[in-house]
Amino acid sequence: MPEEIQGDLLSAAGRFAIVVARWNELVTRLMLDGAIDTLHRHGVADDQITVVWVPGSFEIPIVADNLARSGNYAGVCCLGAVIQGETTHDQYINQQVAAGIMQAGRETGVPVTFGVLTCQNMEQAQDRAGGKAGNKGRDAALAAIEMANLMAKLRG
Repeated sequence: MPEEIQGDLLSAAGRFAIVVARWNELVTRLMLDGAIDTLHRHGVADDQITVVWVPGSFEIPIVADNLARSGNYAGVCCLGAVIQGETTHDQYINQQVAAGIMQAGRETGVPVTFGVLTCQNMEQAQDRAGGKAGNKGRDAALAAIEMANLMAKLRG
């Protein structure tokens, strides 16, 4: 039988950073609360969590990259909310933010999780920030814990 390796959510070892966009703070604050609550429920104390606020989602990748490169964090959660407007501006932001977050994780080997909402309207965003569609901040924190544990196993 082949060896199977996977992360788990049994405990979260190490420090975690959360990069959160101030733009659409009504939504991102709820996502942040969900992420912090999730980290607490998995044994991460407040002194093991760093929250960094940035102006908007576009600024998330550079900060996430710097945090991952610091060597101080087992995982970095990225939280933001880009809501479609009358122009295609959101599409350019969404593409660059997603690519930048992926690049930060790929280049550093540190899990950098994607908790950036890409919604058509505020109602959709609120639904995903603790409403009827769950809390994507919580999901990003769970992914960070699981991936941090997986990376620790892979590194031996």
